[in-house]
Amino acid sequence: MQTIQEYVQSNKDRFLEELFALLRFPSVSADPQFKNDIIKTADFVAEKLRSAGADIVEVCPTAGNPIIYGEKIIDPTLPTVLIYGHYDVQPADPLELWDTPPFEPTIREGKIYARGAADDKGQFYMHVKAFEYMTANDALSCNVKFMIEGEEEVGSVNLGTFVKENRERLKNDVIVISDTSMISLEQPSLETGLRGLSYVEVEVTGPNRDLHSGVYGGAVANPATILAKLIASLHDQNNHIAIPGFYDDVVELSQKERVALNQAPFDVQTYKEDLGVAELWGEDGYTTIERTGIRPTLEVNGMWGGYIGEGAKTVLPSSAFAKISMRLVPNQDSHRITELFKNHFEKTAPKYVTVKVTPHHGGEPVVTPTDSIAYKAAEKALEEAFGKKPIPTRGGGSIPIVALFEKELNVKTVLLGFGLDSDNLHSPNEKYGVENYLMGIQTIPAFFKYYAELSK
Repeated sequence: MQTIQEYVQSNKDRFLEELFALLRFPSVSADPQFKNDIIKTADFVAEKLRSAGADIVEVCPTAGNPIIYGEKIIDPTLPTVLIYGHYDVQPADPLELWDTPPFEPTIREGKIYARGAADDKGQFYMHVKAFEYMTANDALSCNVKFMIEGEEEVGSVNLGTFVKENRERLKNDVIVISDTSMISLEQPSLETGLRGLSYVEVEVTGPNRDLHSGVYGGAVANPATILAKLIASLHDQNNHIAIPGFYDDVVELSQKERVALNQAPFDVQTYKEDLGVAELWGEDGYTTIERTGIRPTLEVNGMWGGYIGEGAKTVLPSSAFAKISMRLVPNQDSHRITELFKNHFEKTAPKYVTVKVTPHHGGEPVVTPTDSIAYKAAEKALEEAFGKKPIPTRGGGSIPIVALFEKELNVKTVLLGFGLDSDNLHSPNEKYGVENYLMGIQTIPAFFKYYAELSK
C-alpha cells in the first residue's frame, strides 16, 4: 500500500494533466453560448469519477445545467461524507487583461493560470484524486457521495429542486466543500462562516430616447448622472450603508471574539502592495479582516449607459444601469435586504427619472460549528499535512447552498478550502498553486481517516 504522499508524487504529472484537461472546457454558466461546453464538462467529470472508483455515477438533467452525482458505499454502518463542488466558471472577460488564454492552463512560478483553476475546478478535483487514492489503496474509511453542479456562478438556480427531490439519495453525515481559501501554505486555516448575498440590477430612465448632449444638456436630467448620485448616496461619510433598516438584524461580535478573529496573520502593507492601492477603504471602526468577514457590504459590480464605444459620441443617454451586490452576515435575510434596497432606491429617486430594481439571486449567511466531529477531523487533517494547527477564520464570499443543505438535509458543512485570497477569483489571471492542489489531495484522505475515528 502506497502512502498518499508516495501516490501523489508518482502521479503528479497525470494529476496536473487531468486538471488541465478539465480547465480547457469553457464551462461558463452565465452565457448560453457555452451550453455545449457545459455538457462536455459534466460528461468529463462523470467519467473521471467512474475511473476513480465510484460504483454509481449519473449525469442528472435539470431545468438548467446537469448535476453529476456519484457514490461509493462501502458499509452502510459507516459515516457518509458528501462532497460538493461546481464545474461551472465565471466569464473570462475582459479577455485582453489575461496574460495567457483563460482556457489554456499555463504554469508560471508554481501557479496554474486559468479560469476556474481555484474556483472551483482545481479544488473539487482534489477530492476526485484523493478518492482515487483511497479506493486504489483500500484506504476509504467512510462512504462517499459526490454532487458536482454547473450553476453555482449563477446562483445554483436548480440545485434546490434537485436536493429536495433527492433527499434520501443525498443522505449523509457531513458535507465537505473545497471552494474557499486558507491564509497560506505556511499557516493553514479553516473558514467557519460565509456571508450571504443579495444581488440586484438597477435601471434609471429619463427621456424616451438618447438625446444630443448639446441641444438638450442642462435641460433634461441625465440618467447616468442621477444613477451615480443615487449610488453615491448608498454610503454615508463613515462608509456605513445608508439604507434604513439595513443593519437591524446584524449580529455584533463580542470584543473577545473580535480580538480572536484579528489573531490571523495579516500585513496591511503587503495587502496594499498586492492590490496596487495607496490606501484601504471601508466601514469606520473595523479592521480589514473584520470588514471582509463579519461586516455586511454593498458594492457596485458594473455600471453602463450611453455611448461606450471607441471615439466620441456626444449623447445624453436615455437609460443607465448598474449591477449591485450586497454581502450579508448573520442574521440578515437576503429577501428582506433585497426589499429594503428596492424600497429605498425607488423612494430616493428624483421625479425627473424613473427607476427599476430587478432582483437576481441571493443566499443566506452561515456559521459552521467549531466543536463538531467534522470540524475536529478537518483540524487534525490539516495539522497532520501542514505541521501546524489551522486558525479559524470567517470568509468574505458567499456559497448560498450551504444554508440550503442545512435546511433541506439537516447537516452541517465543513469548509476545507485550499485556495488563497490572492488567487484572482472572478478576475483576469485567475490562478491556483500547484502545491495547494497537491497538498489538498494529500490532506483529504486524512480527513476521512479522522472523521471515521472520531465518529465511533
